[in-house]
Amino acid sequence: MPCGDLLDLNDCSVTDWKNLIKLADDIRLNPRDYMHRCEGKVLATLFYEPSTRTQMSFQAAMLRLGGQIIGFDNPVNSSVSKGETLMDTMRIVSNYADIIVVRHPQEGAARAASLYARCPVINAGDGGHLHPTQTLTDLVTLSTVKGRLTGLRIGVCGDLKYGRTVHSLLKAMSRFEGNRFYLISTPELSVPDYCKEILDNAGCPYEEVPALDDCIGELDVLYMTRIQQERFATPEAYEAQRGVFVLTPEKLQKARADLAILHPLPRVDEIDPAIDEDPRALYFTQARLGMFGRMALMLRMLEDDITIHSEREHHLHAAVCSNPRCITHTEKYLSRSVCKDENGHDICLYCEEKC
Repeated sequence: MPCGDLLDLNDCSVTDWKNLIKLADDIRLNPRDYMHRCEGKVLATLFYEPSTRTQMSFQAAMLRLGGQIIGFDNPVNSSVSKGETLMDTMRIVSNYADIIVVRHPQEGAARAASLYARCPVINAGDGGHLHPTQTLTDLVTLSTVKGRLTGLRIGVCGDLKYGRTVHSLLKAMSRFEGNRFYLISTPELSVPDYCKEILDNAGCPYEEVPALDDCIGELDVLYMTRIQQERFATPEAYEAQRGVFVLTPEKLQKARADLAILHPLPRVDEIDPAIDEDPRALYFTQARLGMFGRMALMLRMLEDDITIHSEREHHLHAAVCSNPRCITHTEKYLSRSVCKDENGHDICLYCEEKC
């Protein structure tokens, strides 16, 4: 069966995830066995916004599999700067590539791109919506360093409202038994209601916590994210809160000896650099393990061993999407389509905001 696209990691089954994690581990342990598996294949990386880890991780992954890479890391250096639509870019690039990775600042862009590509598309982040291969990185990392994906006490800290990595992680880890979540943020940056609804429906217990000190001693995993100053109403409001969500050696003294500290990176000042040498600081290991996860993913997609893209039933809807960050506001040719989410709500097909 031909492979589809990876737009949302939750379109995969848990069995698919476990198989990808197992393959990533084998690639890590036996890299020479995979050096030529993608010879003759071409990866296109189309990055409409800045990236270091995700872009280079994908590029390194394909090169280590024996393939080649093309693409751009700035739309100014492509025909996008001349007004070319996403639709036409995908139609052109998919003539040259066997698989395409897209990062875009607008939500729903990856799904829109997949409609016009003639080869598989991987979502490398679409605005504040989803970042599925970061979640795959997180699953590979937790499986490697914790030896399990069940029965974990997971704290997510920082920008939980706009942090796409947090949303994807919560959705994924809610599918494993016995996980408990601590949602650590300011009220202004608390996790969206739809994420809480996912946790509720999965029967996952969670607590909203105002300060890292309040729960760090309970955690098996601490997933730090950057607090974005631009999300606060005033600089004073940001300054009043920022120190509460900085991980320092003093706060770490209260943590368990086997705590795993993760971060999708880049960091700014939310983790004191003095912690980098602590064996519990695993964010740089996490970045390396993500490369093996992406190698496994591309290998499976190119060899048609895994079917990923779940086609949702949808219907045309005349109303404009209410989400100002949705791709439909700039790519005007896209049909206004509505589908159902897991809870039966009408949502935009692209950005998944409620209609």
